[in-house]
Amino acid sequence: MRKGGKSWLNLKWVERQPMKVKILVGVLILGFCLVGLRHLMKYDSGFPLFLASQFIHLSGIIILIFKLIKTKTCSGLSLKSQELTAIVMATRAYCSFELEEHGLTLLGSAIFLSTLWVIYMIRFKLKPTYSKELDSVPLYSLVVPPAILAVLIHPEIDHRLIRIIWPFSFYLAAVSVLPQLRLMQNAKMVEPFTAYYVFALGVARFLNCGSWIIHIYENGGRYLMFYGNWTKLWVLMVILSEFVHTFILADFCYYYLKSVMYQQLLLELSSPSYSLGRGKNI
Repeated sequence: MRKGGKSWLNLKWVERQPMKVKILVGVLILGFCLVGLRHLMKYDSGFPLFLASQFIHLSGIIILIFKLIKTKTCSGLSLKSQELTAIVMATRAYCSFELEEHGLTLLGSAIFLSTLWVIYMIRFKLKPTYSKELDSVPLYSLVVPPAILAVLIHPEIDHRLIRIIWPFSFYLAAVSVLPQLRLMQNAKMVEPFTAYYVFALGVARFLNCGSWIIHIYENGGRYLMFYGNWTKLWVLMVILSEFVHTFILADFCYYYLKSVMYQQLLLELSSPSYSLGRGKNI
């Protein structure tokens, strides 16, 4: 870190560039990260990355639990995002159990139960501090489209229930963070613990997206070559869902990293970009 709060990274140059250049820089960084992660792995698939993403997600929930216990307030947290996350993790834990993936079942159950505890605290123990008027995204607008999409586009597997709820969890996960981001924009500020949590979600999404890309690459794209048309479309939709989720969180993660480098707290959020508050350290 240089004197005067300057970062060794030339973030000013990035900010001055047109959106196309920013997207190109982001894609290049993403590509280099994926190549680096691939060479660091000793396995023939992206499973370790997926496992890492789940652990990071769990660490984000632990940060929220610490916030609720320490500050005795749930201000800045979206109840709707937590409820959507609980639905996603419940469906994934059930699918992992039915498919006898016991390790993933335990990890998914841990995230699910931790999320339920956060929901309980927001709904009951800390209800007076919940900003319901700022948590304004209708749940039906986020749940119904993924449900319809899961009925139309899903993998061709024997278990009929998993055939629907597994893709539903992927589609719903892609938009589950939107209420949290909308609440932060409505509030025009982000508290440190909430910022850490959302950043952890962004890192988890990047790793999860990378795991799918590496897995398909390592298998020579056979998911797209040897299955029926619906399954081909399902795999493409999963990748698209992961890209959408990562893209949604990428903007926040950029400004979070910028705030850390300048030792400042994110105070003001506006669309389409965020502005840094000054005078208060993280």
